[in-house]
Amino acid sequence: MLRRSLENRDAQTRQLQDAVTNVEKHFGELCQIFAAYVRKTARLRDKADLLVNEINVYACTETPNLKQGLKNFAEEFAKLQDYRQAEVERLEAKVVEPLKAYGTIVKMKRDDLKATLTARNREAKQLTQLERTRQRNPSDRHVISQAETELQRATMDATRTTRHLEETIDNFEKQKIKDIKVFRNSLYPPDYSSRLDIVRANSKSPLQRSLSAKCVSGTGQVSTCRLRKDQQADDDEEDEDLDVTEEENFLKK
Repeated sequence: MLRRSLENRDAQTRQLQDAVTNVEKHFGELCQIFAAYVRKTARLRDKADLLVNEINVYACTETPNLKQGLKNFAEEFAKLQDYRQAEVERLEAKVVEPLKAYGTIVKMKRDDLKATLTARNREAKQLTQLERTRQRNPSDRHVISQAETELQRATMDATRTTRHLEETIDNFEKQKIKDIKVFRNSLYPPDYSSRLDIVRANSKSPLQRSLSAKCVSGTGQVSTCRLRKDQQADDDEEDEDLDVTEEENFLKK
């Protein structure tokens, strides 16, 4: 009876191991890909900022009508980059960083699994020892009683660690489901469409823009605080290096 119970608990432990391994694999991949997506979006934002600045510089050299049209376009295009910047910041804080944290979480769950397996192996070993003692010395009640006591202790320890493992894995699964919902919501902020409508509604008319348009370098050009020094670097090679680093960091946690 006890032997069958051990087999059932071993099967349960394997299922828990599979669940942890599955999260480790796929969350690691998701973390790597999301991080790469955020970096590429940030670079696209930076290129767009350069484009806005160049359009404004060019507009100052053209006739009034063409200059105003170019500046209107640059202004609207710059607004789109503000949303792209918000997307970068939101994904970094709400998706990438929480996914990185799962490297540490998975390590903790593996430690719990290891402790449970150790306790169960000790229990199985004590059970085998008791069975052998009963076969070899069926009349030696002292030795048999001592072996039964050791088995009882091992069983209690295994039961305790198993219960702890079940609780921690339940919490792990609940947290995983909750986080996945947060990730999904982070991709589509509920007020995204309404904010775009507000931007369109508040856009200045061509006449208002013509009155406020200036050809001063600081006015009408995007702030350079968002521009990166490595804008001309090889994006693909950098992505490959960073992807490897992200994956290694996740697995080391």
